[in-house]
Amino acid sequence: MSDAQRMITAVAGTLILAYGVSPAAVTQIPAGTATFNYAVTDRSGRRYFAKVYRDRASMAREREAVELAAFARSGGVPVPAVHPTREGALVEEVGRLPMSLWDFVADAETAESGLAGARWPAVGTVLGRLHRHLAGHPAAAPRPRPGAEVCDLKRARARFERLLGEYGRRGELSPFEVWARDAARQRLALLDRVAAILDGLPALTEQVVHGDLSALNLLLRGDEVAAMVDFQPPRPRYLAWEVARIGCDPRTVLLGDEWLTGLPVLLAAYRGEHPQAPVDDLLCCVAVGCAYTLASTYPLAEPLDAPAAVDASLEAYGRARHESALTLLGRLGEVEGVLRDALR
Repeated sequence: MSDAQRMITAVAGTLILAYGVSPAAVTQIPAGTATFNYAVTDRSGRRYFAKVYRDRASMAREREAVELAAFARSGGVPVPAVHPTREGALVEEVGRLPMSLWDFVADAETAESGLAGARWPAVGTVLGRLHRHLAGHPAAAPRPRPGAEVCDLKRARARFERLLGEYGRRGELSPFEVWARDAARQRLALLDRVAAILDGLPALTEQVVHGDLSALNLLLRGDEVAAMVDFQPPRPRYLAWEVARIGCDPRTVLLGDEWLTGLPVLLAAYRGEHPQAPVDDLLCCVAVGCAYTLASTYPLAEPLDAPAAVDASLEAYGRARHESALTLLGRLGEVEGVLRDALR
């Protein structure tokens, strides 16, 4: 029996013992970095999504993330239902496999193809609903925080200098490593411009957010949002940062200029659902996203720090993330004028 088959057998056993679910089929889904993921069909034909955690040491954080997802669902956000164990726990931590069990989201695709058309207002509405509801999360109340603290440029500079030093000490570099080194050099040279962007930001709202709202974790069914998945533990972050993560996703920005007209539509829908959100959080989202990305070493550092994580998908995403950040930087003044006109 292969390791994959042993895992499937262990998943089936956990489903029976911990959840009282009798599986007819368990199939691994080839996605996920922190978890092993499985599609499950029980004997009645009902479908589930089983998430098996790789690291028991992180289970407290994983439990908090599941609890945040359930909290978001209670506010009308499209989040798959999580199924408790026989003992009433949202995460199975006692048996052989640490696991959470969810409804399966059928006939949906990730937003990796980018936002376009009617998807802009649909995503804006759901994102506004999410942030409005999470503003009431007991972990942290919304509060203003200086926009200049979006990223720590002193730390960013040190990280880029470390990368360039380590790449310089290596012998032969792979094509992606050469690109990562050159991109790191380019971003280091842009940190003074990033500092100017940060200095121009007003106080912005910090509150509990999804925490990892990337295109991979936004599931679409046609033009509608089918689900938000893979929440992080409830930690306060800038609202503008999370809006930028999905509204200025690299794959969307690199599709062409539609994001310049689509993003104001997303923000208008967001504001319609969450009118309490300060306008500055929306006006500044592109600046925040641009500054945050240019000051980040991800995934430029992965060949050095996590080489096993580097694959074709990560390489493509890294290049897209870098190019989209440069696009945002080059059009920052233009897009801020567009957003101001749309939101006034």
